[in-house]
Amino acid sequence: MTGFTGSAGYAVISLDDAWLFTDFRYATQALSQVTTFQVMEYGPSNAFELIATTLRDHRIHRMGFEQNHITYGAFHNSYANFFGPHFELVPTEGIIEKLRRIKDPEEITLIKKAVQLADEAFEHILTVVKPGLTEKAVALELEMHMRQRGATQVSFETIVASGPRSALPHGVASDRLICNDEFVKFDFGALFQHYCSDMTRTIMMGKPTEQHRQIYNIVREAQAHVLSHLRPGMTGREGDALARKVIEKYGYGEHFGHGTGHSLGMEIHENPRLSLTEESILEPGIVITVEPGIYLPGFGGVRIEDIVVITESGCEILTRSSKDFMSI
Repeated sequence: MTGFTGSAGYAVISLDDAWLFTDFRYATQALSQVTTFQVMEYGPSNAFELIATTLRDHRIHRMGFEQNHITYGAFHNSYANFFGPHFELVPTEGIIEKLRRIKDPEEITLIKKAVQLADEAFEHILTVVKPGLTEKAVALELEMHMRQRGATQVSFETIVASGPRSALPHGVASDRLICNDEFVKFDFGALFQHYCSDMTRTIMMGKPTEQHRQIYNIVREAQAHVLSHLRPGMTGREGDALARKVIEKYGYGEHFGHGTGHSLGMEIHENPRLSLTEESILEPGIVITVEPGIYLPGFGGVRIEDIVVITESGCEILTRSSKDFMSI
């Protein structure tokens, strides 16, 4: 909302004014980053005292606060204590998040750059990954490649899961050595100027069995079916069903236990989602992942994930990395 990137601060917006309250550590930074809010510096222990005084000076006696982001302790010790009984505090939910659902062209440009950094990192890692390397070593190489080319940091903890660990949907990189004749699943993303990317690819290290090929091809078919039919006006539940019906057709429905996708932007997980329970309507400008998977305990798992933008007539795929079955 403000452009401020420091780790301490409070934004307050009224009908007529907007303030950013922060402390000495970030006051100079805030003045250089924030143009549409008045920057107010509070002392070591009087943040809420200054906020309350400012609001009273402007004859404001009713304020909404983000109930999902405030702990009980913070509310009791700071909000209720300093604003007092004559100030009405109104719990709100999703006001800012709803504003962020639809990405404008500038935001989509930044997300495309974050996607490009991930695509380039995947192309690079295909020349590096080999049996005998640990999952952590491969993850570090992915992260270094993105950061060296402009990523601020990774957008979430990198997943490199090999062999039986590839059946873990969120199996973050471990000390396990990558071996021959097994899947290796990569799920990672770059953060570029505050916007995230997220992609998953699964490759074969060594010689595949028929089962390796089968479940890979099913997941690819499921993802392709979503990408060719996803459009505005659908609910997230309907989008999820596009992938789920393909995987269920082949008898693997019980091995696809997560949603088909999630929106992303300044956070890696935003709304709406492609899931069994999502009734929100997809609209043009929503950026969302498409990531069906099959996970077989003790054997391995496959997930293929792209980022798309919902358009007026369908969706635009932003992720460019190949989805062909790869055996290295």
